[in-house]
Amino acid sequence: MSTPEPRILHPDDPGYAAASGAPKAGPVRSTASAAREAIRRRPGLDRVYRTGVKVVGGTTVGLGVVLMPLPGPGSLIALGGLAILGTESEKAKKLNQQGVALAKRAAAAAKARRQARAAARAQTHTAAPRPTSP
Repeated sequence: MSTPEPRILHPDDPGYAAASGAPKAGPVRSTASAAREAIRRRPGLDRVYRTGVKVVGGTTVGLGVVLMPLPGPGSLIALGGLAILGTESEKAKKLNQQGVALAKRAAAAAKARRQARAAARAQTHTAAPRPTSP
């Protein structure tokens, strides 16, 4: 018996908005949360942890910015770095949310342009062929 393919939601699907608010707690998340709480209770360790998160997040954002002009996922890498920074900084979290919203709008606009081009192509192919001159 094969397992069914997971359904991937798209922005125009009815359950898309509700899925983003779904609970995300699981065994890994609860373990990570407990570890983070243990780190917060020790000021020296907390400072080292926060510095490490900022270094990793900043490096990831920098790498993403450097890779943006090249073909590939440079902007996604930069957004990932902002997500890392957003775990410790409200400013970075807000900036990441704005960036993700912008990326979703751009993807929707690109999809609309693609569909418009496909419709225009389909319309020109169904039109009567022009007569050729002798």
